[in-house]
Amino acid sequence: MTIRHTVTFKLKHQTGSVAESEFLEAAKKLASLPTAKKFECLKVMGNKNNYDFALSMEFDNMTAYDAYNNHQDHVNFVQERWIPEVIDYIEIDYQL
Repeated sequence: MTIRHTVTFKLKHQTGSVAESEFLEAAKKLASLPTAKKFECLKVMGNKNNYDFALSMEFDNMTAYDAYNNHQDHVNFVQERWIPEVIDYIEIDYQL
């Protein structure tokens, strides 16, 4: 069972700021974690919601997803970047 993990979010940083860019660059480094596949960092278009960006990735199965979620680099990113810099988000996982 392949899983697509998505998280759509709004940052506290001003649009186009250095801080925004630095956050996105840090997020993109998560693509190098061993079990993450098809990693994308996306810019939300339109005005149907209040979010600005999304991350999307796929995992071969729940074991691979759990390995990503518990990987020290991911845990560090959540603690050091996500919690202090993201003001709102929605997380959705899909079975493909």
